[in-house]
Amino acid sequence: MSTLREGHHVELLQGGQAYFASLVDAIDRSLHEVRLETYIFHFDASGTRVAEALDRAAVRGVSVFLAMDGVGTPELPPQWAVRFDLHGVSWHIFLPLGRLGMFIPSRWRRLHRKLCVVDGDIAFCGGINVLDDFVDPNHGALTEPRLDFALRVTGPLVREVRETMAQLWWRMQLASDVNAREFPAVWRELQASLRKALANRQAAVPAGPAHAPPLPSSAPGRGARARLVLRDNLRNRRKIEHAYLDAIESARREVVVANAYFLPGASLRRSLVRAARRGVRVRLLLQGRYEYFMQYHAARPVYGALLAAGVEIHEYSASFLHAKVAVVDMRWATVGSSNLDPLSLLLAREANVVVDDETFARELLARLELAMTTGGEPVNAQAFANRPWRQRLLDRVAYGLVRVGLFLMGRQY
Repeated sequence: MSTLREGHHVELLQGGQAYFASLVDAIDRSLHEVRLETYIFHFDASGTRVAEALDRAAVRGVSVFLAMDGVGTPELPPQWAVRFDLHGVSWHIFLPLGRLGMFIPSRWRRLHRKLCVVDGDIAFCGGINVLDDFVDPNHGALTEPRLDFALRVTGPLVREVRETMAQLWWRMQLASDVNAREFPAVWRELQASLRKALANRQAAVPAGPAHAPPLPSSAPGRGARARLVLRDNLRNRRKIEHAYLDAIESARREVVVANAYFLPGASLRRSLVRAARRGVRVRLLLQGRYEYFMQYHAARPVYGALLAAGVEIHEYSASFLHAKVAVVDMRWATVGSSNLDPLSLLLAREANVVVDDETFARELLARLELAMTTGGEPVNAQAFANRPWRQRLLDRVAYGLVRVGLFLMGRQY
């Protein structure tokens, strides 16, 4: 995991409208390479804008690599698969489910990252899928936009994002060649990858063009310290969770977390309780609308201990909450793809960016406080304790199923 480094310009993007406008603009300006990873690529109006931008880039000779998850995006529409292949967009579905689907535990390890790198100069990271703000795949049209965030960053960590994405692409290509018994192609790919990795280490050139214009002094996040934090099933199994734990344990004034699917493990729950008991104001903005049975009901059995410790819980119901962000002490902030639940923290490939910058943290905090006041409802501890027995039963059933799943995986949480 990288350390916090100076010299980043970080821009907060709220919602798909802001994100897709910035993303498409960057892709349309690309000269050499575009890499995009997403869990969901939905070919609605917003998704088509992004697909057309990728296609335009490939047509003008840019190398375009698109990775999508096999659950979030089980297949491409045939017309887009043909169009991408014809124009040279390299695309891959990560870990297709196959016949037995989710009955195979190894298939639970999903690609949940939302990353993009353009020309090795600009990176995007966040929780926003390639999916329209006013469309839900399971619930249809929405009257209010989904609440979600991403960020656009330039600076040293962009190179690390690109290397991370290139490594995953090589592994997916390697697996595909092995499955197709293309062993000579595998050997050639391995040799080329090793030569390229050695050349990159010897060059050690910072990311970003030498001719880049200076940032205006008033730019939010100018010179911010930032780092990329990953979660995978190899070297980075608990890095995102530890980043949250370190920030919460060091908090002295305030912790604000917005998370769509919230079922933290014992360590995170204890850390939030300790923070509240030592006088830190802890506020959680969580999902208030019913989206999925497991995610909705399994989260609620952990409310009691948090409320008893003085943690403030607000449930967002103006639309679906999909954010995975946090602010601590008006300085530390994170924006990324990782939920605080077992699927994200134990199984999925996730990516967050941690930012140490007061201007950026204040802006994110202001957006979260506005969401709490205009679309959130505070959870009353007494009313929660007296909720109907049917709801309590469903909560316990969902929570029990999660525990069974953890037992089958052999994981401690």
